[in-house]
Amino acid sequence: MRSVVAVSNKKQLGLFIDFPHDLYKGDPNYVPELFIAQKDLLTTHPFHKHSALQCFLLYDGDKIIGRIAAILNNSHNTMNNANDGFFGFFDCINDQPAADLLMETAVKWLKDKGVDGTIIGPVNFSTNESCGLLIEGFDSPPVVMMPYNASYYPALLEGVGLTKKVDLIAWRFTGDNYDDRSVKLLDRLEERLKRNNITIRKINLKNFKEEAAKLHEVYNKAWDKNTGFVPLNDEEFDYQAKDLKLVLDPDFCLVAEQDGKLVGFGTAIPDMNQIQIKIKKGRLLPTGIFKLLFGKKNIKGIRILLLGVIDGYRKMGIEACIYARIIKAYREKGFQYAEAGWTLEHNDLVNNAILAIKGDPYKKYRLYEKKI
Repeated sequence: MRSVVAVSNKKQLGLFIDFPHDLYKGDPNYVPELFIAQKDLLTTHPFHKHSALQCFLLYDGDKIIGRIAAILNNSHNTMNNANDGFFGFFDCINDQPAADLLMETAVKWLKDKGVDGTIIGPVNFSTNESCGLLIEGFDSPPVVMMPYNASYYPALLEGVGLTKKVDLIAWRFTGDNYDDRSVKLLDRLEERLKRNNITIRKINLKNFKEEAAKLHEVYNKAWDKNTGFVPLNDEEFDYQAKDLKLVLDPDFCLVAEQDGKLVGFGTAIPDMNQIQIKIKKGRLLPTGIFKLLFGKKNIKGIRILLLGVIDGYRKMGIEACIYARIIKAYREKGFQYAEAGWTLEHNDLVNNAILAIKGDPYKKYRLYEKKI
């Protein structure tokens, strides 16, 4: 007998977070999320102050066979003058009726909240966090802050009537397998920017609070036209910046300024998933914390997480300069691979530029939608 249970206490929340560990047991490409991070995301993230979600567990008898979260993102609806809902944290056995029941439950919860537009996902909670369903590139683990799922998931979601909204592309560079023309032209590019009083510099971690406030303003302006983007309020941005600061290397966090005004920035972070993949069930205790602390020096890759310039300063070479500096540092520090992205499939300007420097579109993720 199958039944859906709404998560309402700490024990059920723990079961919700831990379910993927059992589902993906034996999968060499599965990376467990850190338990404490997932718990914070689902309970104390600033998102919960302006929006809502409900987590559900699907049981077959006393065995958990699936999970889903129904998400009402009020910031998205206000910004887009919409009445949409979202789903996220979707995991399920390879069983269509189970997936149907999970989606029906999420849709019902959203309808009860007055949602009558579209259900979109998977997102956890918006495109500012982990989002998308892996549809290509199942042969390697995800990099830091990217999702992972079994290859049967697309069929399950399409089976419940969801259709493609947009695809997201992840690009990979390995060793010297890229065209470093931008690196060779770096001095010339930066000299051209200086003629417009634009300079590129490293972030000042000693003055991180003030720097973060400027980054926040640029972040909300640089990505405001991206499909699914929702601006972060001060508390949400500070929440994410606090975690990023723990792993930031100033060589990989660069800002562009014109007469002291921040107009763009780019950030790459170490691929912490190389360590997390070894942490059993995402628990830092008793031994996981030591793997995290001592394993950082052995990380061989980075993820270029963000690269954006505000309107009015694009196509001036700022993006190329920031990217070139990151690649130069990547080579000097001996990293073996880098992932860039994700990028929207229809962002031809960015995607063609990445292709030109021999980026490999090695993974693809999809956002789905369905009229409620």
